[in-house]
Amino acid sequence: MNTHNAHNKVHEDAADQELMENAPIVESKASMVDQSAETDPDSRYAELNDKYLRLYSDFDNFRKRTLKEKIEHSKYASADIIIKLLPVLDDFERAIKAFNGGTDAGQALKDGMVLIFSKFLSILNQQGLEQMRTAGESFDTDFHEAITNIPAPSPDQKGKIVEEIEKGYLLSGKVIRYAKVVVGS
Repeated sequence: MNTHNAHNKVHEDAADQELMENAPIVESKASMVDQSAETDPDSRYAELNDKYLRLYSDFDNFRKRTLKEKIEHSKYASADIIIKLLPVLDDFERAIKAFNGGTDAGQALKDGMVLIFSKFLSILNQQGLEQMRTAGESFDTDFHEAITNIPAPSPDQKGKIVEEIEKGYLLSGKVIRYAKVVVGS
């Protein structure tokens, strides 16, 4: 078997060598690039420089866009949970308004609720939540939702908000809940 394998190996080597000797000569791409660069170096330089500048500009735009998207995402990542907490905030405000603490214990309970509400609102404010100011403002569909129109109590209140039914909120300057208001007509 060893002599048979050695004999086949000699034939394979001879065949490979014959193919290499008879193979046509093919120029590599690198040598073709060198020849074209030798023929007109200024145009080749301008072409490569233009490609480089476009590629650099595209990458820089991609980097800036990605950074902007990350910032936007981090700003509004907490929006879903904050929107779900807004009814709790409303309930706290209603409870504080409705609470009649006639006794010292009742007043202490109301003060405790006000303290909890203040801390809760403070935490949400740190996350970028802002309450909209509506009292006496002109009606603006970008921030307010009109529940109803009533005759204005005075002529200077026409087109202005007369009463706020439900507070509106902004998260980092973006409306997450429109204020529900009554508008004077």
